[in-house]
Amino acid sequence: MVNTKVNLCGITLDNPVIPASGTFGFGYEFAELYDINILGTFSFKGTTLEGRFGNPTPRIAECASGMLNAVGLQNPGVEAVIKNELPKLRRVFHKPVMANVSGFSVEEYTETVRRLDGEEDIGWFEVNISCPNVHGGGMSFGTSPEAAELVTRSVRAVTKKPLIIKLSPNVTDIVSIAKACEAGGADGVSLINTLLGMRIDLKKRRPLLANRTGGFSGPAIKPVAVRMIYQVFDAVKIPIVGMGGVATAEDVIELMLAGATAVEVGAENLVNPYASRDIINALPEAMEKYGIKNLEEIIGGAH
Repeated sequence: MVNTKVNLCGITLDNPVIPASGTFGFGYEFAELYDINILGTFSFKGTTLEGRFGNPTPRIAECASGMLNAVGLQNPGVEAVIKNELPKLRRVFHKPVMANVSGFSVEEYTETVRRLDGEEDIGWFEVNISCPNVHGGGMSFGTSPEAAELVTRSVRAVTKKPLIIKLSPNVTDIVSIAKACEAGGADGVSLINTLLGMRIDLKKRRPLLANRTGGFSGPAIKPVAVRMIYQVFDAVKIPIVGMGGVATAEDVIELMLAGATAVEVGAENLVNPYASRDIINALPEAMEKYGIKNLEEIIGGAH
């Protein structure tokens, strides 16, 4: 009998599999397909202080071994999430949920977290300082250690709940960003977000995306994720939520060996809405295949 449980910042998960923000809505949409309580948890749709329509269309483009998205943080805003989305979620999901928060200023990040902090079903905050698809916010905070630490400290002051900072791979030195977040009071870091990419329509001779560039995700980015998780694990003492190209139970094990405590599944949910469920169901057999009795014991096992 294998043990798939892991502890993420003081909260026990039945398994380490977490659908990533932006690929799982607010959960209740997927609850029509299967019992989402099988999940370790999930990170709900990136939430900002005010509602956002997002970027103009087209904002999705397919690529070999992946996809580009430039959705631009479309969401109804924090008050609508509290009033409308979370009550619907509570009816179908009975575990702590991860709240993904984005902003365009330190004050916006802080105020959004402050308003969500009173919601009992929120177990963790995943603060996204790494979105490449918005102008004047998001990734701009995730490319400077000083800015990353400032956001972390400011949000830390308004919540006692576990605080996980989501990092951008679009930097020269991700280790310095992770260390700055740890210094600012983060309980964990999640990485990697999407890589900045672009495609061009050969007939129109113009970018396929209205935003021109978008976030590249899918199986092609997994080697980058493994490398960055491995590097950050050696540099910080706080847990890592790993993500990037995860599509199988073996991918989960690989990211955990690199140093991840839990693993998010992103683009694969858009390809196969049952992906996270299927990965969880396949985990015990994969663990037995590689002689793993307890998943927590392999965290960072490749070091």
